[in-house]
Amino acid sequence: MSLPAFVEPLDQGLYTIDTGFHRDQFDAAYLMVQDGRAAFIDTGTNFSVPRLLAALDAVGLPRDAVDWVIPTHVHLDHAGGVGLLMSELPRARALVHPRGARHMVDPTALYQGALAVYGQQEMDRAYGHLVPVPAERVVSSAEGMTVELAGRPLTLIDTPGHARHHHCIWDEATRGWFTGDTFGLSYREFDTAQGAWILPTSTPVQFEPEALARSIDRLAERSPQWVYLTHYGRVGQVAALAGTLRTLLDQTVTLARQLQHHPQRHEALKTALHALYVQDLRRHGTTHSAEDIARLLSIDIELNAQGIAIWLDRQS
Repeated sequence: MSLPAFVEPLDQGLYTIDTGFHRDQFDAAYLMVQDGRAAFIDTGTNFSVPRLLAALDAVGLPRDAVDWVIPTHVHLDHAGGVGLLMSELPRARALVHPRGARHMVDPTALYQGALAVYGQQEMDRAYGHLVPVPAERVVSSAEGMTVELAGRPLTLIDTPGHARHHHCIWDEATRGWFTGDTFGLSYREFDTAQGAWILPTSTPVQFEPEALARSIDRLAERSPQWVYLTHYGRVGQVAALAGTLRTLLDQTVTLARQLQHHPQRHEALKTALHALYVQDLRRHGTTHSAEDIARLLSIDIELNAQGIAIWLDRQS
């Protein structure tokens, strides 16, 4: 079996697919194969769909072998390609958090919300036109719900904090969580001898730090061997990463409150977040310059600052 360069085989029938969004190893989707049946977990954007279908072809499965398409939440870097992908998969159903299911059936509000954040030029460049999913092909998840892929159980739990329409998926076969954005972001450029580094994400518009802390704790309580991150890839040493996440989340809240009434709050938040990440990456043993860190985290720093500001305004 010859796989495209953007597909990484893991084990237990799992494959990481680099969706190509923004840069290499920034945004992942996952293909799960079990006894001739398949599921996709997260899809990337419309422009990622050819890669997902190429991965399916590369593992020798027809398109009617896919039973499930499971976005972790409906932010467009995770679910923007669901409708277009589903149009190519005649037997698949989309398993979506109940707060996000209606946005898959009618993506108008989802598109307009993203348009307000990114602007028309970026929407056209990065996301394209959102394709609706027929209502009869959408299944709403529920807390503790288990579905099966050819007998392989996948259990879903509600994990708010990053977004209220976020669930995570437990794969007992690998003792791993597919965590979307709930368990943060970890880019391979920051791996050191200490392992992976991770940071929380507060992307607009539903960042809620107390709920996020509870969700992180729930994921860690199951003592997973792996977490499968959308940004980016499979990482281990989960207990240590959970500790880093919780610490950085607490520090983020502290600096946010300190800057709540700053006259140039957005720029002040970006500067403070960059300094926080540089400090923690130095602890982690990175050799990247502060300028390199700013470049690699520029998208996340901008969006984290936006989301924190919305949370601060909601508090007041």
